[in-house]
Amino acid sequence: MDVHIVSSIDSPEFTHLTRALSRSTLIGLDAEWKPIRSQQSTFPMVTLLQLACQLGDDPAQWDESLVFLLDLASIPLSSIWELLKDVFVSPDILKLGFKFKQDLIFLSSTFRAQGCDPGFDKVEPYLDITNVYKFLQHKQGKKVSKDTKSLSAICKEVLGFSLCKELQCSDWSHRPLTEEQIRYAATDAHCLLGIFKVFQAKVVKEGHSCNKVKELRQFNVSLGLKDILEMPDGDNKLIGTKFCNALDIVQATASSEDCERIAKGVEVIRKTKPMDESLWKIVRKYGEKLLLRESDRIPKTSKKKGKKGSLMVDCREKQLENSGDWQGPPPWDISLGGDGCPKFLCDVMVEGLAKHLRCVGVDAAIPHSKKPEPRELIDQAYKEKRVLLTRDAKLLRHQYLIRNQIYRVKNLLKNEQLLEVIEIFQLKISEDQLMSRCTKCNGRFIQKPLTTEEAIEAAKGFQRIPNCLFDKNLEFWQCMDCNQLYWEGTQYHNAVQKFIDVCKLNE
Repeated sequence: MDVHIVSSIDSPEFTHLTRALSRSTLIGLDAEWKPIRSQQSTFPMVTLLQLACQLGDDPAQWDESLVFLLDLASIPLSSIWELLKDVFVSPDILKLGFKFKQDLIFLSSTFRAQGCDPGFDKVEPYLDITNVYKFLQHKQGKKVSKDTKSLSAICKEVLGFSLCKELQCSDWSHRPLTEEQIRYAATDAHCLLGIFKVFQAKVVKEGHSCNKVKELRQFNVSLGLKDILEMPDGDNKLIGTKFCNALDIVQATASSEDCERIAKGVEVIRKTKPMDESLWKIVRKYGEKLLLRESDRIPKTSKKKGKKGSLMVDCREKQLENSGDWQGPPPWDISLGGDGCPKFLCDVMVEGLAKHLRCVGVDAAIPHSKKPEPRELIDQAYKEKRVLLTRDAKLLRHQYLIRNQIYRVKNLLKNEQLLEVIEIFQLKISEDQLMSRCTKCNGRFIQKPLTTEEAIEAAKGFQRIPNCLFDKNLEFWQCMDCNQLYWEGTQYHNAVQKFIDVCKLNE
């Protein structure tokens, strides 16, 4: 464990920190403050922020890590606010923490008090060590306790050593820090990396990976930076890799002065190193989003528990609802490599909308299971390149996992929901598309209609066709997926007329 105390932005330690952040894809976070003994109307001032940076991509060689202790009592907070804010929301860095939400609340309050408004409001992608521990317990066949264990207990069980917490409530505002305080603060952040290493090894061994990541195309590997940047669908991972290589060459060949000048320019463009594929899979499957509510910014002056839970939930729901507007482009967009054909996934709250979309010829799937978990919906939408339609505001907190692939439907009635989706996604509906998909399974119909004799043969042991239809010389259509038979009878014509009216196709 290599520990560096950063007490000035003009120090070599600060330069070392910025370089380490640009090369790290995994960071452990922790914070220390002087405890407030009595009830006050303000939060404690955070005086120390710990960042444990993991260097390198190969988990087998994860022995090299750096721990930086940011002395917030000495550094002008306005000079590092933007840097930390970028780190907290960088999609290339997975942040680890142990109940870090409280730390984030105090940290945000501290920065706001120094004029850095609005402080910090989120950390993503984020992974709480408590959830990592529960995963490891489950895989070992042990009963997962509802009570959260302390970080010391988790370290003892996972890493084989306990953390000494005697200095947790010491005076962290006093300077200089003692050697014991420095060791304690650094270990608290560093151990998060060790616990995650065990977790990642278990995930890889058990084969718990998410959707396969798009690999670098062979013909792109030999392209230069200029060619890559001019590509309309340039791969961020490839761009980041090229910048890393360019920076290494610059540092090896240029003078120290030129090296520093050019390196800074490269890092401004590149910001951070692209995330390793195995780590990216973990983020997609297990990543979380730490989000502060407005109520979190208000200190609670009383320890008595009142019935305020519903108000807090309402506040969060309003925040999520306000962030639910569509921002596009959708995954089927041709500029993103799609085929231009709209595809949706309707969760259980808008399952009726799925049938309406099918009736107007739009591909609309439903979840594979009756009571899907959010992760299942996210995985299905990602794999099938669909936009997830929902009325559940809570699902919007996963928006960073499937950007441009989730939309919260505002209307309650199915006809109005249909018109809303048509308008938001600019769908082109024509009369010849109506009733062109199977309302039962979302499948397409066979290209050629069946004769009465062919329909009778296809329906044997599967579906009953009323005898009164045999004398009407009707055309029958069969779904290619579920084999359901349809015919152009009274219900068909009524349905066609209904959606002509709903979609105002006559106008």
